[in-house]
Amino acid sequence: MELPPSGQIRRTAIDGYVLALSWSPEYCRGRTRDPAARFQCSGEIGDFGFILHGLWPEAKGVNYPQYCRSVGVLPRRTVTDNICLSPSPQLLQHQWAKHGSCMANTPEGYLGAARLLFNAIEFPDMARLSREPERGTPLTAQVLAERLADLNDGLPANAVTVKTNAKGWLQEVRICLGRDFKPRKCPTFTRRAPATAQIKIWRGR
Repeated sequence: MELPPSGQIRRTAIDGYVLALSWSPEYCRGRTRDPAARFQCSGEIGDFGFILHGLWPEAKGVNYPQYCRSVGVLPRRTVTDNICLSPSPQLLQHQWAKHGSCMANTPEGYLGAARLLFNAIEFPDMARLSREPERGTPLTAQVLAERLADLNDGLPANAVTVKTNAKGWLQEVRICLGRDFKPRKCPTFTRRAPATAQIKIWRGR
């Protein structure tokens, strides 16, 4: 069971959602022997590209709802059913406690919605995209957003934000959704890399 940190319970009204997708090769760089990252990074259950970080409810401002109620430990079957979506039992438990508790009655309902949204996304060839700067074609946050938009009907580029680390390596892509779970333009308060920011994509081992 995960208890909310002191003062972190917020039951603000939901105005939309964010589907957060982590680029696993970057996360796993240097973690292949880390026991805490075993499922995701050791290669024992496969090598991952994008994984589900979480489906997060949003408010009209930065004070998004979180830890809306106490939840129990995820059933083993729920973890098994979703381990390929988010290859970390700890991450699944955390997302359910912090975010899912504000938007679903059961972990199966929360993770089922996240799985449907994740599986509906067509991703670009990230290995090929990662090599474009080597061929002299600049790769920016805006370009990555546009490539995703080109592959997915109904997904505008302005519904996609990109997160990088301090050295410009891709960490995460986030898709902004309305209350109807359809893509929408990301709110102005959304944290993101600038559209013109040069990004690099780690291809993995």
